[in-house]
Amino acid sequence: MTLIKSISGIRGTIGGKVGEGLSPLDIVKFASAYGTWLQEVNNAKKLTLIVGRDARISGPIVNSLVISSLRSLGINIIDLGLSTTPTVEMAVMMEKAHGGIIITASHNPKEWNALKLLNGKGEFISGAEGERVLDIAEREAFNFADVDSLGKLVKNNDYIQKHIDAVLRLPYVDKKAIQAADFSIIVDAVNSTGGIAVPLLLDALGVKKVTGIHCEPTGIFAHNPEPLPAHLTDLSKAITDHGADLGITVDPDVDRLAMVCEDGTMFGEEYTLVAVADFVLSKKGGATVSNLSSTRALRDVTEKHGHKYYASAVGEVNVVEKMKEVNAVIGGEGNGGVILPELHYGRDALVGIALFLTHLANTKLKASELRDSYPKYTISKNKIELTPETNVDQILVKMAKKYSKQEVDSTDGVKIYFDKEWVHLRKSNTEPIIRIYAESENDVKADQLAKNIMAEIEKILS
Repeated sequence: MTLIKSISGIRGTIGGKVGEGLSPLDIVKFASAYGTWLQEVNNAKKLTLIVGRDARISGPIVNSLVISSLRSLGINIIDLGLSTTPTVEMAVMMEKAHGGIIITASHNPKEWNALKLLNGKGEFISGAEGERVLDIAEREAFNFADVDSLGKLVKNNDYIQKHIDAVLRLPYVDKKAIQAADFSIIVDAVNSTGGIAVPLLLDALGVKKVTGIHCEPTGIFAHNPEPLPAHLTDLSKAITDHGADLGITVDPDVDRLAMVCEDGTMFGEEYTLVAVADFVLSKKGGATVSNLSSTRALRDVTEKHGHKYYASAVGEVNVVEKMKEVNAVIGGEGNGGVILPELHYGRDALVGIALFLTHLANTKLKASELRDSYPKYTISKNKIELTPETNVDQILVKMAKKYSKQEVDSTDGVKIYFDKEWVHLRKSNTEPIIRIYAESENDVKADQLAKNIMAEIEKILS
């Protein structure tokens, strides 16, 4: 059993002893801490929060515990039921709510669940705010309401459609072009809420030829739910079997998006943001942002359009912070996360789909041809396991010093640039390892670059 308490929420496997797995008592304590923190921030005035969940098997139980805990504090709840992370974020904005909770463990397997916490802007809470929630939970500093002051519950199932309507109102989305392209699309929604939201979106965009696989929101994931190539063999086969133009897949809470080309090959989730950004930059100039572990291709595309690219520390909160700082027109993460500020500051697969399809329709290219039009890079992902006694920070300092003649970014770990190649070294916050990401023009060169850096670290360790 596993329970991870962090500044971004609480995450764990269902079952086990209190404090060792995501038990009912842990859920109640953490939801109550979050509600108490929001009451402090808002001077204890009557609050309204949005709650939504993905289709995990444990979702109804966790949902009931979260809502009951918050209502017991005197907080009113709007329950969206089966929803998506970006939909909950938008509902917070639209309802002018004081915050929200998404009950999802994102790409983790079905035995996991989690509480993702939002502020009154519909954005993930900051590190400092998360620390405050953890402190309240640790001290159990709750003050529950009396019987006459309990929070009210309203259920609202309209927000996925409201979310889709907002996407279609964006000036970049061209429904006529998408209709005219007459796309045939296969959707793999890993048996979660993408099976509800993505077909609804495609129908609204005028796509008539849609075939769903793993689109029943049962929470029984048909494969590992992270949208990586090794997990998309069913989708790849379905595309070639049906002669489809494109495959679309999302993770269980629909904030990550990956495409598969008409020949069954991967478009690459790293390139979801690259393609969408290329399209948006062709319509509206401005800066772009991705995290330090994302592909250089976004920088290349941004500079092609005559604009500036910025890198942030890893993590959606950090990407959003940097996007606001530089007034970016688009940003996100290389895991298939697209953030379009004109809609909201959150990773959103639905807006990513609408923008990608408009771009594909306008270019009149096949998906594989569009992918081949972008700079070709490959990322090699590795790690070195350490002993708990190892001073990871000292290793990173030594590596930065060794390569000081190169361009080095120490915003988040150490990133070393070698012309158009790079290596990013980061320590894990939860286990004694160093993650080593290396990017080059092909698999062989990326792997070799990573091996060279790993050998340098091994020398320091020895």
